[in-house]
Amino acid sequence: MEKITKEVYLKWYEDMLFWRKFEDKLAAVYIQQKVRGFLHLYNGQEAVLAGSLHAMDLSKDKMITAYRNHVQPIGMGVDPKKVMAELYGKATGTSQGLGGSMHIFAPEQGFYGGHGIVGGQIPLGAGLAFADKYFKRNAVTLCYMGDGAVRQGSLHETFNMAMNWKLPVVFICENNGYAMGTSVERTANHTDIWKLGLGYEMPCGPVDGMNPVKVAEAVHEAVERARRGDGPTFLEMKTYRYRGHSMSDAQHYRTKDEVEEYKKIDPINQVKEILLEKQYATEEEIEEMDQRVKDLVKECEKFAEESPYPEKNVMYDTVYEQEDYPFLPHKL
Repeated sequence: MEKITKEVYLKWYEDMLFWRKFEDKLAAVYIQQKVRGFLHLYNGQEAVLAGSLHAMDLSKDKMITAYRNHVQPIGMGVDPKKVMAELYGKATGTSQGLGGSMHIFAPEQGFYGGHGIVGGQIPLGAGLAFADKYFKRNAVTLCYMGDGAVRQGSLHETFNMAMNWKLPVVFICENNGYAMGTSVERTANHTDIWKLGLGYEMPCGPVDGMNPVKVAEAVHEAVERARRGDGPTFLEMKTYRYRGHSMSDAQHYRTKDEVEEYKKIDPINQVKEILLEKQYATEEEIEEMDQRVKDLVKECEKFAEESPYPEKNVMYDTVYEQEDYPFLPHKL
């Protein structure tokens, strides 16, 4: 794995802070009803993305995830202004405003969604990996899911085929403890989700998902295994979300004290402490990064606010029409 240098820590800090503040802004404009529908925020889980990106080859590797999907495409290289515009439903968004919060797509940058169906992205991730293997692209797909999605049958079907065909895919469960609002302890007779891989003889294990270094090390090993042709890996990232499942979540299933305990191991603060401890950055330099982040978030908001909504005909241009569909009368 590429050495984790001063430059990597500086990038991690600024990236994770931007992702956090970007979504804090989304929460604020959601309350103002400028962003509609559902909104699932990533606050607290940023180390999973930061560490994963460090282990990827962004020139060819791919990523697919569920609906907590706003900052991943930014990490993959998508202009954050376009991501915010998509959430606003504007024509300048990544899908011309037609996808919204749960369906950010940017295949040009290797990001394939953004999927609202729980577990729906798992077989698709294996499909992306199958295509890469078939066409000998030497690329790897990182396929993310939440702890709630591992209860879906599609995961087991996919695991079986991925192992049978030795697909170049890394399955990553971001276990933030509560799925939509039910703890892992209440949804299965086991709490070590990573052990689901054992039934398929798939390499698997737990990872500290609050530490980007641990994430990078684990994902690097899994990516290299896949690239060698040795098949998939299943990693359980033990992480935590500071906000609710979505903006409508009252969070009655946990206490404020529990959330505060997890904030003590916040990944952004962990990296900030390393920057100061190793003298990679001074307090003044960190303040400069903080200001750059604030300025960029304002730029994204301004771009989204000022962008036009798509013309109505755009919606119809993206819907498939079968002229001889047999069950609807064409002439009244």
